[in-house]
Amino acid sequence: MASLFVATPLLLNGCNPADLQAKENTLPPPPAVDVMEVNQEDVTLWDSFTGRVAARESVELRPRVSGYIDSIHFEEGQLVQQGDLLFVIDPRPYQAHQRSAEADLKRALNVQQLARSEAERAQRLLKGKAISREEFDQRAANLASAEANVASAQASLDNAQLELAYTQVKSPINGRVGRAYVTRGNLANADQTLLTSLVSVDPVYVYFETDQATYSRNQNKAGFGTGSMVKVGISGDTEYPYRAQLDFVDNQLNRNTGTLQYRAVLANPDGFFKPGQFARVEVPVSHLQHAVLVDQKAVMTDQDRRFVYVVDDANLTARREVNPGRKVDGKLVIHEGLTPGERIIVNGLQKVQASGTQVQPQLVNLASPRDQIAAAPMPDSPAL
Repeated sequence: MASLFVATPLLLNGCNPADLQAKENTLPPPPAVDVMEVNQEDVTLWDSFTGRVAARESVELRPRVSGYIDSIHFEEGQLVQQGDLLFVIDPRPYQAHQRSAEADLKRALNVQQLARSEAERAQRLLKGKAISREEFDQRAANLASAEANVASAQASLDNAQLELAYTQVKSPINGRVGRAYVTRGNLANADQTLLTSLVSVDPVYVYFETDQATYSRNQNKAGFGTGSMVKVGISGDTEYPYRAQLDFVDNQLNRNTGTLQYRAVLANPDGFFKPGQFARVEVPVSHLQHAVLVDQKAVMTDQDRRFVYVVDDANLTARREVNPGRKVDGKLVIHEGLTPGERIIVNGLQKVQASGTQVQPQLVNLASPRDQIAAAPMPDSPAL
């Protein structure tokens, strides 16, 4: 018994408090995670569509007269103004035609002058009964015929001058010219041979289409009416940095595709957008007041359920199922499951194994892309 009482203090003395403290110090610290507070904002919900850029004006340039190409007066791909000379068709045959028409007009004018003199003389002679009524009528008819010949000769001259003017093929619009399909020395046939193409540059159209269900759901909403502003992005843009204005809604659905076409006008002073280019369009559909928003990286998926990890005041995690809605500028609208002011993990989720995990939260403020855009100048059109 004496030995037992002696051994017990020895065992107790072996559990040194300093050793216990050292063992606790060897445990890893709680994992560090980034958290953000759930907040509320007034947000606008947008519907996204795929569209295509088109020129406001597009021309396939063909000659109005036939002839051989004499010269080309533009660089392929350059910007041109309305009235700029692009092609010259050999004008010599049309110059000869004009001179012939001028000669015919002079001849007709001389005949007209003679006929008028004879008709005036016949008028005086008829009053003195020096000629018969039949001869007077003949001279009056000759004058009318001469006047008609003058009108015909004048019309032929006008046509010859017009054809001569058409030998200079000029740009009908302001825009960018394409490549020359016909080079010097080749024959160009009137109204047939394609010389080049032109497209207007500023502004451009963005066409997009909605299906019948989307049209029925949004037909009475202001965002889908003419005059409303929409957001536009192109391939490579993570957001929709450009602004356009709806100016046309088709009056009927396409019976082959069941879609309705919309058109927006987009400023393009630098020629950044090209006709035929794909674009993405966002149209405002509704406005939510005091919507609960979280960063989309915080929402995880477990089969058909969505959840986040909430950090309480004791820095312990708890899994919370949520009901997310639409995405707005990189954030998700949460309809159920969260209240403003709660902290949720946005970075470091891989360090959390389950509910009840102790963490070291670091509060961060993740600016949404919309905030980043608002902080920078927002041009209505892109800059190269």
